Amino acid sequence: MATDTVDGRASHLRGLTVTTLASLAGILAAFGSAVVTAGAANPATDTTGLFVLVAAIAVQFPILQALGRSGLVEVDIQDFGAKDYLYVIFMTFSLWFVGWTVLLTTGTTF
Repeated sequence: MATDTVDGRASHLRGLTVTTLASLAGILAAFGSAVVTAGAANPATDTTGLFVLVAAIAVQFPILQALGRSGLVEVDIQDFGAKDYLYVIFMTFSLWFVGWTVLLTTGTTF
């Protein structure tokens, strides 16, 4: 029973860490896309914003691996399956899309 609680807590912390990092990466990528495409004639169709998203997705896995090695959180990238990778990609994309859409429709300039 005690090991179930410890494993449950570690699993919860792992999920919380992965979700928080993916969410923050998506929001930061939205701001990055807005900054990078600020001078474009039509920022919504400029593909440079997509490169910021891809970079935000790619940088998360080394960060998660470093967090796992540091011992702060039990995140092991080697245990990631397709579902975990798709979750990180989807969460980052979703928050990037919503954030960048809000920035574009409100006319925010940087």
